[in-house]
Amino acid sequence: MDPVITIVWIVSFVLVTVVVTGLSRRVGWSAPVVLVAVGAAASFIPGVPEVQLEPELVLYGLLPPLLFAAAIQTSIVDVRARRDGILLLSVGLVAFTVLVVGFATWLVVPAITVAAAFAFGAVVAPTDTVAVTAVAGRVHLPRRLVTLLEGESLLNDATALVALNASIAAIVSVVNPWSIAGDFVLAVVVGSGVGLAVAWIVAQVRKRLRSPVLDTSLALITPYLAFIPSQFLHGSGVLAVVSAGLYLGFRSPTIQTAEARIAETINWRTVSFLLENAVFLFIGLELRTILSGAFTSGITVPQTIGISVVVLIALVLARFAWMVMTTALYRYGPERLRERRWSWPTGIAVSFAGIRGVVTLAAAFLLPASTPHREFLQFLAFVVVVATLLEGLALPWVIRRLRLPPPDFAQEASEMQRLLAEAQSAGLEHLESKVTGDEDERVIERLRINAVFLSEALENPTPEDHEDAPIEYQRLRRSMISAEREAVLAARAEGRYQEPAVRSVLAFLDAEEAALKSSGPGGRKSMM
Repeated sequence: MDPVITIVWIVSFVLVTVVVTGLSRRVGWSAPVVLVAVGAAASFIPGVPEVQLEPELVLYGLLPPLLFAAAIQTSIVDVRARRDGILLLSVGLVAFTVLVVGFATWLVVPAITVAAAFAFGAVVAPTDTVAVTAVAGRVHLPRRLVTLLEGESLLNDATALVALNASIAAIVSVVNPWSIAGDFVLAVVVGSGVGLAVAWIVAQVRKRLRSPVLDTSLALITPYLAFIPSQFLHGSGVLAVVSAGLYLGFRSPTIQTAEARIAETINWRTVSFLLENAVFLFIGLELRTILSGAFTSGITVPQTIGISVVVLIALVLARFAWMVMTTALYRYGPERLRERRWSWPTGIAVSFAGIRGVVTLAAAFLLPASTPHREFLQFLAFVVVVATLLEGLALPWVIRRLRLPPPDFAQEASEMQRLLAEAQSAGLEHLESKVTGDEDERVIERLRINAVFLSEALENPTPEDHEDAPIEYQRLRRSMISAEREAVLAARAEGRYQEPAVRSVLAFLDAEEAALKSSGPGGRKSMM
């Protein structure tokens, strides 16, 4: 294809992704589902180029930045607190799903081998980070539930890929359980080790960088620095990226400048938005290619419908049964587990959040050419992805019916204000220790007023019929900033100041407004 035509199609692809996602959010629809539908419809339009998924492109090109962007925003403190539950989902549930779905596939797909059936079970076993994040972003899920789902989706790809490699090996040769166990241990040890080693090296470099541009440029290649060496060493690239992201996200306040942290946050939000939503459009565009292969498999339409129903039922029941067993284990098992038990409604909600995505589709194309009914299994993987996305639409309804408590944003805002007041008190103590008496008294007085404002507001709360003082300050100050920005733009239009001065003042106002937004109700969520 001509390079100019290729660029035009890429720009069109991104434009459609942005427009469809924006419109879906405005009307309250699920952007992933709409993007898949739009892509599927577009795949049959004459002139639209045929899209054929390259699994290596997804695994080496798209997956590392998506995992890294999610990992650096995930609290390592929360993951450690829920590590046993996350491991049960990311390892135990994946293995259980491989067995259940593999056995069901072997029973209903004609002339398929056991190895090929379990390979398909490994293909559809992992939930998708992108899809889970998209759903969690639309629904105000309890924090504990979000931690479980995000931790599961970050780590279960590693388990599924090890199971897939073992099944593929069984298709073309003979394997034994000990080799599978050894491959899993090697993947975990090497993947985690490479990820942490790369993260430590990157952290040492970041400590010495003072340019946000250089820091952000290093951040953009970090997931690949972790993923590629780990894969070459037969480790889990997924675990390497997740380990590096969790470590660097936790260490960022001590190794990066404030400007670098702000720049990195904005850049990764942009990268995540484009990749996460483009992935679903890409899945839809695959439909024509997948259907053309499925029609050559020799399996009739009635058989296809029946097989699809059986596989989907097995997939849903496997997740539901596992959550029933693990919830019971936490509620009625040893005291150590009972202390961290979750409720039955939480277990049911987790069972409804088994959404699959692009990793499942890419893994289906990793099946070797000698796999029986390979094209049909790829079509079946597409059906699973679309069906679980539609299942995700019911999650808000399920959450409401289960009456799970949403995050307490008022309590979170209160905790944020108390912590900020504590930090400002420490800053005030530091200021008093540094004052020599030679400073301008107006400067010292201004610093003292700013430091004690929040603590005084907390010690002397506003009457219930009035707006809280910190919130009132944020509202009025943001209104003032809007007026100040208009004044600066008017001065620019009149030509009374040079452009460097105008840009500097606008940047100062933007930084203050962003700080007010991040400390307002909803915190960082209001900035998304």
